[in-house]
Amino acid sequence: MHAMQYEITLPADYDMEIIRERVATRGHLLDSFPGLGLKAYLVREREDGSPVNQYAPFYLWTAPEGMNAFLWGPGFQGIVNDFGRPAVRHWAGLSYEEGPASASAPGTATRRRTPLGEAVPPGEAVAHAVAGHAREARRDGVVASALAVDPHHWELLSFTLWADAEAPADEGERFRVLHLSTPERARLGAGRSW
Repeated sequence: MHAMQYEITLPADYDMEIIRERVATRGHLLDSFPGLGLKAYLVREREDGSPVNQYAPFYLWTAPEGMNAFLWGPGFQGIVNDFGRPAVRHWAGLSYEEGPASASAPGTATRRRTPLGEAVPPGEAVAHAVAGHAREARRDGVVASALAVDPHHWELLSFTLWADAEAPADEGERFRVLHLSTPERARLGAGRSW
């Protein structure tokens, strides 16, 4: 599993209805994309208390071939044409879990990034994080959750989809989910990815 996200930060007075319309008319195009476990079409808006207006899709890929086909194909080129070329963050997948609300459509998502300190060996830190992730994914309202790591910056990424319109306040950065494409969600597996 590979996690990927890019963020398009928009002006404070940007009409976010443009993004909602974009997702409503184009979101279905990835509903059967090979190699894509899931794509959450995410937004943050100043009117909801976010510091920025932002379109920030989040992807979980089942295979690097799917990710590459998207990045070097017409899907990502549409983003480049409309907004310029954003920096694309990428994390190695550690764990994926379906939550108790897995049959529900997600309303919100949270993202939490945590540095891995140098005091603990990376293998120990990751094992501890994966065990904690399995427990966290069993909480009420969780649709699905992924844990990944950026070994360049030694940063853990926890990404959770929530059934409720309001995710718990202490879960990190919050996003609204406008659409969810899940062509190969079942192939993401369960538990740790190695």
